[in-house]
Amino acid sequence: MNYDIIIVGAGLVGLATAYQAKLKNPGSKILVLEKEKDVALHQSGHNSGVIHSGIYYKPGSLKAKNCIEGYNTVINFAEKHGIKYDLCGKIIVASSKEELPLLDNIYNRGVENGLQNLQYLSRDEFREIEPHCEGIRAIKVPQTGIIDYPGIAKKIKELFEELGGEVKFNAEVKSITNTGSEIIVNTSTSEFKSRKLVSCAGLYSDKLTKMTNKENDVVIIPFRGEYYKIKDEKKHLVKHLIYPVPDPSFPFLGVHFTRMIDGNIEAGPNAVLAFKKEGYNFFDFNFEETMQTLMWPGFRKIVAKYGKTGMGEMHRSLSKSAFTKALQKLMPEIQESDLIPGGSGVRAQACDRNGGLIDDFDIVKNGNIIHVRNAPSPAATSCLSIGNKISELIEN
Repeated sequence: MNYDIIIVGAGLVGLATAYQAKLKNPGSKILVLEKEKDVALHQSGHNSGVIHSGIYYKPGSLKAKNCIEGYNTVINFAEKHGIKYDLCGKIIVASSKEELPLLDNIYNRGVENGLQNLQYLSRDEFREIEPHCEGIRAIKVPQTGIIDYPGIAKKIKELFEELGGEVKFNAEVKSITNTGSEIIVNTSTSEFKSRKLVSCAGLYSDKLTKMTNKENDVVIIPFRGEYYKIKDEKKHLVKHLIYPVPDPSFPFLGVHFTRMIDGNIEAGPNAVLAFKKEGYNFFDFNFEETMQTLMWPGFRKIVAKYGKTGMGEMHRSLSKSAFTKALQKLMPEIQESDLIPGGSGVRAQACDRNGGLIDDFDIVKNGNIIHVRNAPSPAATSCLSIGNKISELIEN
C-alpha cells in the first residue's frame, strides 16, 4: 500500500496526469484512486464531446496555452489509438449588429492564440455551410471538432496499466494526512501511503483541497447544463457545429447546436444552479452541498451580479418552449416538437470569496501535494497537455 505518487480522480485530467508521470518515470509506483466504478463518469463523460480550438481564451492564459497544445496532442493520440474523431469545424454566428464588435474580439483572440485559416463569413456564405442557420455574420473555425472523450479516458487507463500503473475503483477518499515525510490517504475501503499526491477531483476539488489546506478560499459551485436532442427526421437542419456569440457578462457560451460523434445532434446547454454536485436532474438535492453553496460569501455576490440571467436560465430549464425560443435565435425553423430530452452535465465552477468566477485553470502546489482546484472547459481537449504540466510539477 506504499506508493511514490497517488492521484485522486479517474477523469481525463487525473488519468492523463498519471499516464504522463508514468512515462516520465517508468520505475515509479503510481496509484489512481476513484470513488466511482469506472473512469470518466462525471465531467469527462458528460461534456459536449467537442475538441476546442482555443479561440475564446485570453491570450497567454493557461487555458489558451494548454488548449492549443492539447488540441494537437489529443488528435495525435486519437489517430494513434483508433479513437473516433472528426474535425468538422464550427461557425460562431452574430445575430445582431450589437454582437459584431464581440465577434471581432473573438476573431482577434483566435489570431493571437495562433489559429490559422479563420474566416469571416457573410450571411450568404455561412448559409452555404449551414443553410438553416440565421444571423448577419459569422466566423468559421476549421480547427473545432468532435471526439469520443470516454474512449480517450478508457485508452489512457489501459496504457497506464500496461506501464505498471494501478487504478482502484470504489475508493472514495475520506481523509488525507500529510506528515511531511509521507502522505496517508484513507478511503472508504483501505489506507494508502505515498510520497506525493495530486488531487484531480473535479466537482469535489474544493473538498479534497480542504483536507490539506484549511485556508482554501475557493468553493465549487455546481452548474447543471441540460441538453435536448434533435429527433432523427430533423437532424438535417444541423450540418456541423453552430455557436452564438457568447454574452460577455455571463461565463457560459450560450445554447448551441453540436453534432456528436455518435451521429446525434445536441441542442443546449443552459446553465442552471444545481442543488447537488452530481445532480444531473432538476430535482436532485443534497442538503449539505446546497448549504455550502448558499452560505458561501462569493455565491451571494454571484446572485447580485447574475441573478436576472440565472432566473432566465432556470426558466429555460423548466420551460421547453422557452428553451426552443433561445434556439430559434440561431435556427428559426427549429420547433418544440423537434426536440427530445437529452443528457445533462454538471460543471464544476470555482468561485472565490469575493464572488469571482475563476475562469482559468487553477493548480496549487504545496510541498509534496498538488491540487487541481479548477479545470473547466477546455480541460477535456487539454487533458494530455495539462497532465504533462502537472507531471512536471510532480518531478520538481
